[in-house]
Amino acid sequence: MKSDRALVAHLMRRAGFGATPSELDKLTMEKTYEEIVDDLVDPDRFEALDTSYIERYYGGEPVAVHVGKWLYRMANTPRPLEEKMSLFLHHIFPVAWGKSEHGHSLYTQIDMFRRVGMTDMRAILLELSRDPAMIFWLDNNENHKDEINENYGRELLELFSMGVGNYTEDDIKAASRAFTGWTFRQPLSLYPNGHYPAEFEFIEDDHDHGEKTFLGHTGNFDGGDIIDIIVRQPATARFISRHLYNFFVEDEVQVPSWNTEPPRNEDAIRELSDVFLESGGQMRPVLRTLFNSDFFKQARDLKKVKSPTELVVGVIRQTGEFSSPTPGIHQFAITTLNGSLVEGPLAIMGQRLMNPPTVEGWHTGHEWIDSGTLSERIGFVESQFEDLSKPGVREMVERAGSLDGDPAQLVDRCLDLLGGITVSENTYDSLVRYASELRGMGGGEEGAPVGVHNLLQMTASTVDYQFE
Repeated sequence: MKSDRALVAHLMRRAGFGATPSELDKLTMEKTYEEIVDDLVDPDRFEALDTSYIERYYGGEPVAVHVGKWLYRMANTPRPLEEKMSLFLHHIFPVAWGKSEHGHSLYTQIDMFRRVGMTDMRAILLELSRDPAMIFWLDNNENHKDEINENYGRELLELFSMGVGNYTEDDIKAASRAFTGWTFRQPLSLYPNGHYPAEFEFIEDDHDHGEKTFLGHTGNFDGGDIIDIIVRQPATARFISRHLYNFFVEDEVQVPSWNTEPPRNEDAIRELSDVFLESGGQMRPVLRTLFNSDFFKQARDLKKVKSPTELVVGVIRQTGEFSSPTPGIHQFAITTLNGSLVEGPLAIMGQRLMNPPTVEGWHTGHEWIDSGTLSERIGFVESQFEDLSKPGVREMVERAGSLDGDPAQLVDRCLDLLGGITVSENTYDSLVRYASELRGMGGGEEGAPVGVHNLLQMTASTVDYQFE
């Protein structure tokens, strides 16, 4: 082997949505850990997923359909970090269907995140500021030179780049003035002609061309100038680095507490911030530093709670149920019960993709978990691994072997096949006892090693599986 299997499995869970046993075989045999990181942070090395047939197969305009198409991309992309970064940006720059009810703008925004997520923070913030969904979400279409609306200027500084305590109210006013005239062309009516995109528009006559002072700099600034200044700030480097650490490495306290609560790993934040500033906010060198760092490698011993999306996509990657277009993927967002549309597993677990609860996005970490969501999570995993006809489940059962022999070794194989997961000592001992009991019970599905499927399903249904 050229790389450590457990470490690569950890990398693929955090930088993507996990890896199947066959993928881990190939990665560890053919590439070093550093080469795998290079592939992840340079997704252009791999052909993008052909989405033309996906668009034809999963047709329709409801948000649930587009959530399903995004889940399909996450589960099947040869560029996993590209999709993971899109999810990251959707979380820290949230826009919700609940206000706009203009689905086309939301889907276009996710495409934009996919396109710019691996570039640099200036490009990301500039595209965000020109995005019709964000403009409407934070009312910048109501931001006029003679009547300033500060919503976007405030959130740009407070939640999207620098964090509380690193700017003044005057800076918010100056930033808001710089973004006057940044709006969008109103799209055609949704009905009866269909859904049309909204497009960014700059109305020069509605822009405040006066002199502005922002973060100690004075000039006739527009929005692009404001972003240039923001990206050069050490506070921005630190704020974005802490977001990246929270998303990829270790669950942090929630963003509103960052002004008073220090990071869990100050040295890691400083290291990432230094690379951010040295590279001018380039995301690839920051991400490469993160994934190659000792603090990331050691984080496989930390219990980081999977978001509902990470859980769902990780499971369907492993089961192989949607490795090609198959009906029903939208059911994870909305499903049918007794003839009525009801929320699917993602929403019940607490994450409605394309409809985050507030401008803060979702609260993460252990806030994902309560008695209700944990029951839904474990029930979801158990049901998804129940069907032995799913290609991924069948492969894992066949590779696990029979119940004959050392039950501890069988449990070890199941843990490896499920993506190299680690479990507590109590869980491990319980699984070994269960494997021993299964050997004496008999039964099992025809054509499958007796009881192994049950052990695999039980292993995936443990609380430990809910952590990355």
